[in-house]
Amino acid sequence: MNAEPLQAIVVFMTAANDEEAARLAKMLVETQLAACVQILPGMESIYRWQGKLERQREVLLITKTTSAKFAELERQVRAVHSYETPEIVAVPITAVSDAYLQWLVAAVATDGIA
Repeated sequence: MNAEPLQAIVVFMTAANDEEAARLAKMLVETQLAACVQILPGMESIYRWQGKLERQREVLLITKTTSAKFAELERQVRAVHSYETPEIVAVPITAVSDAYLQWLVAAVATDGIA
C-alpha cells in the first residue's frame, strides 16, 4: 500500500462465521496491528468464485489502523484465515477528529512504528 506511514486507514475484511471474525479481531488488536475491529454479523455476499456464482452468509470486520501496519496485518490475516483468498481491502481515512487519530496511532504503536 502506497501511503504515508501514519495515514489512518480502514480495512474491510470478511470471515466465514462469528468465531473466525472474533478470533481475527482479537489477534489484530492484541498484536497492535489494529486499534479497533468492529464485527458486523449477518451479512450476505454474492460473488463469482472459480467460474461459479456464489451466495454466502459472512461476517464483516471493519478495522482501524495505519498504512504502516497494513502489510503485516495482511500477512497475519492470510496466515490464519479459512479462505483461500480472503478479502482484505484498505481505504484511507480522509477526515478524522484529532483526538481519535491520536488514540488510533497510539493504540497501534509498537517499537515507535505506528
